[in-house]
This record gives sequence, C-alpha cells and structure tokens, in this order.
Amino acid sequence: MTITQGEQPASDPAAGPVRGRRARPAGASGPRKLANRSSAMLVSGLLALALGITAVSLPVPYVVEAPGPIFNTIGEDNGKPVISVTGHKTFPAKGNLDLTTVYVDGGPNGPVSVFEAFSAWLNGSKAVYPQELLFPAGVTKEQSQQESATAMTTSQENAVAAALKEMNIPFEQKMEIAGLPDDSASKGVLQTGDVLVSINDKPITALGVVQAELAAGNGKPAKVSVKRAGSAVNATITPAKSSTGRYVLGVLLQYKFTFPFDVKISLDQVGGPSAGMMFALGILDTLTPGDLTGGKHIAGTGTIAPDGAVGPIGGIAQKMQGARSGGATLFLAPAANCDDVVGHVPDGLQVVRVENLAEARKAVELAASGGDISGLPVCTSN
Repeated sequence: MTITQGEQPASDPAAGPVRGRRARPAGASGPRKLANRSSAMLVSGLLALALGITAVSLPVPYVVEAPGPIFNTIGEDNGKPVISVTGHKTFPAKGNLDLTTVYVDGGPNGPVSVFEAFSAWLNGSKAVYPQELLFPAGVTKEQSQQESATAMTTSQENAVAAALKEMNIPFEQKMEIAGLPDDSASKGVLQTGDVLVSINDKPITALGVVQAELAAGNGKPAKVSVKRAGSAVNATITPAKSSTGRYVLGVLLQYKFTFPFDVKISLDQVGGPSAGMMFALGILDTLTPGDLTGGKHIAGTGTIAPDGAVGPIGGIAQKMQGARSGGATLFLAPAANCDDVVGHVPDGLQVVRVENLAEARKAVELAASGGDISGLPVCTSN
C-alpha cells in the first residue's frame, strides 16, 4: 500500500499569477512544501515496507514438504550397517535399496511464514498442505515425535516379519490389545494385554481376519476368544460402526513377534512407517546369497504389513525427487499412491507399482538380471 499526502496545488507558480490573487514569489515556499512532501513519502514508504515485512513473516497454518535424504538399507549409516543380523547367516550385498524421506516444516515442528509457504508453492520440488491434513489439532511437537518413533519401530518389526514370511522362515506372531478408547464397544469385556485368538471360531492370524468377519456380520454380535494371563476367555461383542462406516470392536491392536534370530535396524533421526517395504527388501538381500539388486540403484517407499502387503504413504512426489537426485533409476511405489505418482515422476526415473513384498522383490530381481522391466505394472491416470 502506498500512502501519499497533500493535493495538487491550486495554482502553478510557473504559469503566472491567478486573477484576483496575489502571486507568490517563485520559490518562496515551494522548497519547504517539497521537503515536507518528500519526508511524508519517505515515512509512508518505510511504513509500507515494515508492514510488508511483518506480513510475510507472520506464521500461517500450512505445512511444507521437501525432498529429504535417502538411506541405503543394505549400506551403512554413520559407519554402522543399517541392517545387522545375529543368529543367522548373512551375505554381503552390493547396489542400493534406498529408502526415501521428506523434510516437514510447519505444524508441531514450528510455524512457516507466508513467504516460506509462497516460495514453496512456486518450487516444483516442494508441496504445501493445510496443517489439519497432516496433523491433528492440538498435537504437540513431543507427541508428534513420539508417534513417529513408534511408527518407525512398528515398521521395522513388520519388515522382519514380512521378510521371514517371504523366505518361509517360521516365527511366532500374535495380536495383543494395546488399549481401549472410552467409547469402545469392547469396554468392560476385553482388556489391555489380551491376546486375540479367534473370532467366530476363525483363528486370528492378521487384522484382516477380524475386519472380514465383522464386515460379513454386518453389525451382528461376534464371538471373540482371547488369552488373558495364560487363560482362555470367551466373550460376545456387538461391534460399533466407525466414522468410515466400518464395523469395529473398538480396540487398539499391536502385533507381538518372536523371531528365531535377531534383526537390528540402526537409523538415526528418521521416523514414520514409510520405510517398511525397503527395510523388508534390505533384510531379504542380507539373508540370501548374491545381490538382490545386481548392483543396480533402486529406491522406493511404502508401509509394510506382516503379511507383506504394501500400504500408502505421504510425500511421494518429494520422495521420487529425492530418489532421482540420489542416483536411483528405478522406484517402487505403493499401488495406493498411484494418483499422487502420475504427473510427478522425474526424468530418468522409472516407477513400478507394487501391492506387496513379493511384487517388489520380483521387480528388483528382474532389474538386477538386466531383464525388460518395461512390462512391469506402472501407475496410470484414471
């Protein structure tokens, strides 16, 4: 905004006197008026500049995502192997199986300014989102970091389970109740620490078994068996309908595993669940002879379930940018993220759509052998 003061003079001294008025001597008061006007304009300009600086510095409720660093799951981080195994034979691996990350500014991580948000919006490698799309209202930085760390730990355990399942190595798996919300349909019937055994006499081997039975029952009471402190407990629970229209028992579940050997994943300052698939591939490569990649540079992203299912993640456009900048030529993307992939693939990067670990492994092995990967599934626009 520009502010000016004063009006156009009633007469122009250079044009001579106006009839009926006494002419002022040229220059008698002109310099003073000019000086006053210049001072006013200077003050106004400084005020406008200060207001502009203040405006662009104000925080806005947006989150900015940018490409983050990549980490080779079959390589090292800070001089230590990202994946180390004790109690099972391992094999050296070459090439790259890179997990990808994003930098996140805004939300509980600290506010972004109008200028930062606008600059990111103009930058093709970054993305700007309303804060509420990525973070629940009122979440603190500490809560966000704790949730991210928990998700990373869970993804690592799921990756081990998925890799061992892919290799047909047996292990013990159970689903334990981690908590019950106040409005839970199972409140007062099931307890934290209960281990799910069966639902309607069907053994519970994965969360999908529970979901399928509740969906088939369409709200009817379900017979649930759990193990509590070593004893069997049977209960009948009428599921509730969630906000998404799905019938649920209203319990928070977590997988508990007992593996035949120890797999340790060491990666500092990285959180979230999106590295799961790449961890699983790295574990496969570590536990099997030869090089899964054939020395190729491959990257990817996606959550992993113990049964090997690959799930969607956030920031995939930025992750593809980071992968290509890091040297990858092949990228493995969750099928559920295809809408976000189309139109954002960097030049020189081929993206393969995968739905599970077996498909991801097949794509890597085909690339490693020098085979034609052009026939592998890709993301297409609807």
